[in-house]
Amino acid sequence: MPATLSPAVTVSAPLHAATPATEAPWSGFTKGLFRFVFLYFVLQIVPLDWHYYYDLAVNWSGFSFGDIFRLAHYSPRFFDGPDTFANWAVVAALAAVGAAAWSWVGKSRPDYATLYYWLRVLVRYRLAAGLLGYGFLKLFPMQAPLPSLSLLNTHYGELSDWKIFSLSLGIVPSYQSFLGLVEILSAVLLLGRRTASIGAFLSISFLGNVFLSNLAYEGGEYVYSFYLLALALVVLWYDARRVNDLLTLERPAVPNRFRLALPAGWQRAARRTLKGGFVLLFVGLYGVKTYAAYQRGPYHYPQTPGLPNAAGLYNVREFRLAGQLRPYSATDPERWQDVVLEQWNTLSVRSARPVVLYHSTTESIHSQDPARSYEFAGSGGRHYYAYQLSPDGQTLTLRNRNPLEGTDTLTLRLTRPTARTLTLTGTDAQGRDLQVVLEKRDKKYLLEEATKTGRRGGLKL
Repeated sequence: MPATLSPAVTVSAPLHAATPATEAPWSGFTKGLFRFVFLYFVLQIVPLDWHYYYDLAVNWSGFSFGDIFRLAHYSPRFFDGPDTFANWAVVAALAAVGAAAWSWVGKSRPDYATLYYWLRVLVRYRLAAGLLGYGFLKLFPMQAPLPSLSLLNTHYGELSDWKIFSLSLGIVPSYQSFLGLVEILSAVLLLGRRTASIGAFLSISFLGNVFLSNLAYEGGEYVYSFYLLALALVVLWYDARRVNDLLTLERPAVPNRFRLALPAGWQRAARRTLKGGFVLLFVGLYGVKTYAAYQRGPYHYPQTPGLPNAAGLYNVREFRLAGQLRPYSATDPERWQDVVLEQWNTLSVRSARPVVLYHSTTESIHSQDPARSYEFAGSGGRHYYAYQLSPDGQTLTLRNRNPLEGTDTLTLRLTRPTARTLTLTGTDAQGRDLQVVLEKRDKKYLLEEATKTGRRGGLKL
C-alpha cells in the first residue's frame, strides 16, 4: 500500500526511519590514539611543578585574587622565558613514550570508556578554571583599565600594538564586562555534564577570537589562549559527530548515555566535595575577591597616593640645567617638554630622550607597586618616575620605573607658589643643578567629554 504525502504526490515505497548508529567497538588504532591523547592532556593539566604547590601552601593564609588567578593560569613550562609551543612538544614526547609503554602492557583491554569519562571531567574543569580566571577580571572591568593621564598624553604612534588593543578595550568597560559574562557563562555550562558541549561551543567562539587578537596585536598569551582552545575542542569532540549527523547530515543521532556509576559511600561524597570545593574557590571566593579589588581601584596602577590636588598635565614654563636656561625644544634630549602627575605617585616626563620600550604582554597581578608595570609597558615618548615625598612635604625623590633604563634617580626640592604652579630644584641623575617651573594646563579630554554628553550628544572641546 503506497504511502500518500499529498493528493498530488505519492511514493511507491514505504517510509522508514533510519536506524541510529550505535557505538562501534574500539579499534586498535583508536585505543592507541586514546592512550596518547589521555597522557598528553593529563600532563598538560595536572601541575607537575613543585613551585605550584609551594606557592599554594605559602599563600594559603592570605589568599588574594591574584593567587587564585595564578592557580587558574597554570600551564607546564620546561624552558625559561616566554611561553612557546616548544613546551607542548616536550609534553607530546613524554605522552608518546608513555603511550607506547601503556600499549605494551594494556593492549588486551576492549575500550577505555571509563578513562575517557574521567579525561573529559578533567578537561572540563581545567577549562572552566581558566575561563573563570579571566572572566571575573573582565566582568569587573579591570583587565584593561581606563588610560592614565600620561597615556592620554602619549602620541598614538608611540604605543605598541598590544597597548593600543588594551587601551581600546579599557575605554569601553561595559563591553569588557559583557566579554567577562560570556566567559563566566561558558565556564558554568562546562561544570554540568549535560551542558558541557554548549559551554565548549561558546568557549571555542570566544577563545578563537582571543587567540587571533593575540596574533594580530602581538600579545603574549597566544600560546595560553590556544591551550584553552584545545581543551574546548576536546570537550566538544565528544558530541561533535552526533551534532554533525543531526544538523548537517539530517539523520538520527543517539546520545551517548554512558554514565559512570560510583558506588555509594566515600567515592560519591568525594566527588561532591571536590565539585563543591571547585565552585566555592573559583566562583564564590574568587568572585568576591575580584569585586573587592575592583572597589579598591585598578590593580595595574600603583596604589600609593600622589601629591594632593596636583594631578594633571603641566607645561614646563622654565627649565634650567647646570645654570643654563634651556628654551623649549622638540629635539633637545635633556629639556623637559611637559610633565604629568597622576592621582598616584607617578610623574611622567616627555622629552626627546629616547625611551627604551618595556614590553609586558601577558596578564600579571602584582600586589606591590614597584612590580606594576602596565602604565609604562608598551609606551614610548615619556619617562615614568615613581616619587616619594619626604615627611616635611618639601622634597621629592624620583626613581625611574622602567627597569630597562637603568638607575635614574633625582632628588628635588618642591615648592608650590600657587595652586597651579610647582617648582622643582635640585640635581639630576648626573649631579648637575636642575631647576624646573611647571604650570598646570586646563585640558579637556575627548574621552571624558564624550562620557558627559553620550555617544549621540553634541561634543565640543
